[in-house]
Amino acid sequence: MEMTIKEHNDRKNSSLKMILWFGIMSMSMLFAGLTSAYVVSKSRPDWLKDLEMPSAFLASTIVIIISSVTFMLAKKAIKQDKRSLTTTYLLLTLGLGLSFVYLQLMGFSQLVANGYNLTGTTSNVKISFLYIFVIVHFLHLFGGLISLLVIIYNHFKQKYNSRQTLGIELGAIFWHFLDILWVYLFLFLYFIK
Repeated sequence: MEMTIKEHNDRKNSSLKMILWFGIMSMSMLFAGLTSAYVVSKSRPDWLKDLEMPSAFLASTIVIIISSVTFMLAKKAIKQDKRSLTTTYLLLTLGLGLSFVYLQLMGFSQLVANGYNLTGTTSNVKISFLYIFVIVHFLHLFGGLISLLVIIYNHFKQKYNSRQTLGIELGAIFWHFLDILWVYLFLFLYFIK
């Protein structure tokens, strides 16, 4: 029995979503390992207990949450074939994503201004963990920004409509994961001192 084009596309879409979820699980395990190492390291005598999180990290947290909302609205708009609204929301998401990157860099500047460096005499294990968390998340966000740029490009090439939303759906799933991951890391670092 021959497979129809719709059945083939459904299987392909399902496979791509499964691959994305496996990637997300792998990244989650990476950060679970890092946060576990952080908790174990807290018992060290040289652990810095009075570190205050940079205010730019709080601002970046708010920005990335808003970006998830705009990405969700873009997905909703394309499902209703509202192309110009989809464009607006995708570009807003990109702008917010870039703002997140800027605020993260500002957070690093605040850390350095307060005398907390990754290496050298003013460094310690807690600061190193903070840098590692942010840098590794930043690398994943870079992948998210590239995928968002590809989605915007494909949207302008009119590859998405109410019947074909897979690219936007995959991008939104990954973006929401990055959002949830950063919120988790921020709250973890804020409360687990």
